[in-house]
Amino acid sequence: MIDFTQLMSLPHAHGGPAGSARVRATPEDFVVREWLGFEPDGEGDHLLLQVRKRNANTMWVAKQLAGIAKIHPRDVGFAGLKDRDAITEQAFTVPARSAIGQVDIRQWLEVSGEGFEVIAVDRQRRKLKRGALRGNQFEIVLRDFAGDPARLEHRLQAIAAEGIPNYFGPQRFGRSGSNLKLAQAWFSGTQSPRDRAQRGFALSAARAAIFNAVLAQRVNDGTWNTLLDGEIANLNGSGSIFAVSVVDEALSERCRTLDIHPSGPLWGTTSVVDGAASAPAALEQQVAERYPVLAEGLVGAGLEAERRALRTPVAELSWTIAAGDVHLGFRLQRGSFATAVLHELIDDVFTAQLPEAGD
Repeated sequence: MIDFTQLMSLPHAHGGPAGSARVRATPEDFVVREWLGFEPDGEGDHLLLQVRKRNANTMWVAKQLAGIAKIHPRDVGFAGLKDRDAITEQAFTVPARSAIGQVDIRQWLEVSGEGFEVIAVDRQRRKLKRGALRGNQFEIVLRDFAGDPARLEHRLQAIAAEGIPNYFGPQRFGRSGSNLKLAQAWFSGTQSPRDRAQRGFALSAARAAIFNAVLAQRVNDGTWNTLLDGEIANLNGSGSIFAVSVVDEALSERCRTLDIHPSGPLWGTTSVVDGAASAPAALEQQVAERYPVLAEGLVGAGLEAERRALRTPVAELSWTIAAGDVHLGFRLQRGSFATAVLHELIDDVFTAQLPEAGD
């Protein structure tokens, strides 16, 4: 059985934490605003609801909206799971034929429930699908910071200029690694997921574990932000990848300016790495061999291999340090975790017991 605490004891890229602090002392200390990257269509057969929630799980809110609208929960669309123990704003779609808003869509502005309220509504042509967002904006307060403020400032400046390792946060693995434990039990033949959703969480956790291990090795080697010969590069902010046979000055400059990034594996049946003899491919294979149950289980589940950037930019990073508290603001691309930013700043972010969260 994989030791979850050991798995999440991941190396730091910028010299180690600058101190300690309390994270999420209250939900108001962790504010997430979804960045869809598009405006509502203003017409169509769906309604785009902007929902503010506090201490509420995304799936739970979706079910509440379905009940209010008298539709099946699968007809409610959303782009990604958001933090539960936080203040979050995210979009949901419901069919315009719902029980509310057929005459006047502004009726939805009167809808609220335990931990959530609808704050905006507009017409939309299509149901919102998972992954249909650009990223998330964060406002985070770290309480009772104990450390060197000058070192913290230096760390923040480095993060703004160079980005961070694109680790999956502990949220991806479930509380105390429960999703990863399920994956191991499933692949070992001792337990099966109870439904499609649980199966998806288990597969995602298994992939994340191998990816984080590969990235940790690249951080230790000092190559997490550097292109190597034989690399599969990722174009920033997209799913586009391309093979790099030999790294030249132009590619090195694009990598330095965060236009492209080295990538790592989301393990599956077919490798997308051209040239298995390359150093990056060999490293990935060696790391995957440390986790044979996970690697073989993912192949057995029929998932095709994908790639994920090893590095992510931290955009619009701002901070103030006053009265012992650190106030942070930043934007991350889709699929990146705020806890990966905090991991570079303060102690024990990845190994502490953190609430559930999502993309």
